Amino acid sequence: MTIANARVTDVHKVTWYRRRLATMSAAEIGWRVRTLVAGRVRRLSGATPPRDLPSGWTIDTAETALAQLRGPGRRPALLSRERAADIVARHPELVQQIVAAADDAVALRCTFFGYPTVTLTRPVDWSHDPIRDLHWPDLPADRIDHRTIDGDVKWIWELNRLQHLPLLAQAWLVTGDDRYADAALDDLESWTVANPPGHGIAWRGAFEAGIRALSVAVAVAALADAPRMTPRRFGAIAAMLDASARYCVRGRSRYSSANNHLVGELAGLAAVALLMPGLEDAQRWEHIALAGLDAEADRQILPDGVGAEQAVGYQIFTAELLAVVAALVADRDGSAPERLVAAVLRGTDFLGGLGTPTPRIGDDDEGFALRLSDEPVRTVEAHLDLVAGITDGPAPAGTATTPAREWFAAALGGSQRPRTAVTSTIRGAHGSTYHRDGGLVVLRGPGRRVTVDVGPLGYLAIAAHGHADALAVTVADDHGEIVEDPGTGSYYGHPEWRKVLRGTAAHATVGVDGRDQSDMGGPFLWTRHAHTRVRAVDLDAGVVDAEHDGYADGTDGVVHRRWVISPPDLPGVLIVDRLSGSGRHDVTTTFPLAADIEIDTSKSAIVLSREGDHIAEIVTASTSPMSLWSVRGDETTHRGWSSHRLEQRSPAWWVGTQSPGRTTPLVQTSFINVTTKFALGCDLSLSDDGSAIRVRLLCEGVQRECVVDTRGDGQVSLQIETAL
Repeated sequence: MTIANARVTDVHKVTWYRRRLATMSAAEIGWRVRTLVAGRVRRLSGATPPRDLPSGWTIDTAETALAQLRGPGRRPALLSRERAADIVARHPELVQQIVAAADDAVALRCTFFGYPTVTLTRPVDWSHDPIRDLHWPDLPADRIDHRTIDGDVKWIWELNRLQHLPLLAQAWLVTGDDRYADAALDDLESWTVANPPGHGIAWRGAFEAGIRALSVAVAVAALADAPRMTPRRFGAIAAMLDASARYCVRGRSRYSSANNHLVGELAGLAAVALLMPGLEDAQRWEHIALAGLDAEADRQILPDGVGAEQAVGYQIFTAELLAVVAALVADRDGSAPERLVAAVLRGTDFLGGLGTPTPRIGDDDEGFALRLSDEPVRTVEAHLDLVAGITDGPAPAGTATTPAREWFAAALGGSQRPRTAVTSTIRGAHGSTYHRDGGLVVLRGPGRRVTVDVGPLGYLAIAAHGHADALAVTVADDHGEIVEDPGTGSYYGHPEWRKVLRGTAAHATVGVDGRDQSDMGGPFLWTRHAHTRVRAVDLDAGVVDAEHDGYADGTDGVVHRRWVISPPDLPGVLIVDRLSGSGRHDVTTTFPLAADIEIDTSKSAIVLSREGDHIAEIVTASTSPMSLWSVRGDETTHRGWSSHRLEQRSPAWWVGTQSPGRTTPLVQTSFINVTTKFALGCDLSLSDDGSAIRVRLLCEGVQRECVVDTRGDGQVSLQIETAL
């Protein structure tokens, strides 16, 4: 690194810390200072040296603990020989999946995110990233600043989570082939030697320690009676898990950072305590973990089933962390913690109700709570299948049974658990729903689904995984997404992608003066949050009326109010946007289209097609002059992309309107005609007299008038004038 680059990095670090401090309370700042000082004292005093045995253990203790783990009677294991035999007997096709995934793990073929597959060699260099050919520093973890190193820390963290160990363990259980157990134990021993507690990038944060401990504890319990599991080897593994648990207790996320990271830390702590009850502090850890997870289950899966982080991917991840702990407790006690299972069930009620394809909302880092199959990403469908196993329910239509479903169903089979979700979801006609706590409206009509985001930016003060997408819509037909959220793009590998794809201009909403509705303070930090006010939701009429204050600051601030109108008898969705305030502003609307959509802009409408078949049209009108724009796959601005995988993207059309330098109030309207008919096309006009917006829509031979009374809340009338 040059001196000039080092100075730029130092400036960025100072700026980030200043912004991060601004999101903290005085209590949080005090806690972080105390934690930092205590960590430095421990490092200087050598208080966390590598151990061959846990605190208070001897080799005899290790032998006794291993014998108990091997012994008969009820004990939490999740993966067991008896359950493996049942899977072999009832689902031979799953055995093939398990073995295929384990064979990749034996060969050390690693595919993380959208990066190419790499094949490692044993012994593994656990600090080497072969994608960038980067060695992470051989330093105490608290001296490694992963934000300023030119590498993707997500890749090396994924490797060091050791999530291939449960794959190897279950393959050994279903086949009896010792090479799977041997590979798991060799890799675990290699990792333990190379990564003493608190040293290296693998220990950068309690979250990584917790997620890793969960996989290691489950795998070790499954491998307890493997031929090469000796008391000495078991003692060294127990020492590593003991250190991990202490790391989770001491460094668990608090205050503005207590999002899914806290759930991961508590889940890892719970797994160690439940599966290694002979550890000195196991009983205390279990109490901390289960009490904490009880509280977080209610905080992070809201009463209507929406994830508090405003991110579908993280909701699945959080729910499955809760499910793993619930299964381990049920395995031991015969009943699962009610609040954990209830949170999982209300979450699946929400996710299942969205239908397919599941709309992308917020970030998704493709995290697994526990890898039990070779699927590259954890899909909503696979998650719903797992939960169906927990409730003894049927798998979602068209979803193949997964190994995860069978292991979890067996673990929770004898537990006393609720069979149905209890949620605060408001339900309307035709399957429409309003998730008031999480802020999502789903409007359904024949052959289409429309979502409207009326929720907060994200969770807690930093809103780390939310996107600046207030009042954004998505539109899907029976065959897939039409207007979508273009996804996450990247975390660390391509920071320029991340900045664009989490911004307002990448979502189907309105931009003003090229600004984001909320202010970014860093890749996982928002320093100012737009706040949404829901004025009215009428599910039966198919009307949403809401506004946000994201552009309301300053002397020439404006408020964006949006009406989304999609009753079942309208062949699409009508969107009316009103910007009120003062001054002159550049106003832009955006509709990010799915990657498989093609466009034709040669006519007055934007005509959309999929594989040559006409599927929709977008027509627009405004009270001020405007023009249409479109972009696809722009490498300079990073606009016009769709990201289905982290660190991967495909070109996709983004279309919309722009009205530069216009005075407010300004009204724009768009109609998305979701139909396979060419018919007579669509035509749109509007007027605004200050108290009522009138929209005339000619579509498929029917003339309609929509009147929006701006003085009331949700006051919308839609009438057919003539049918041609």
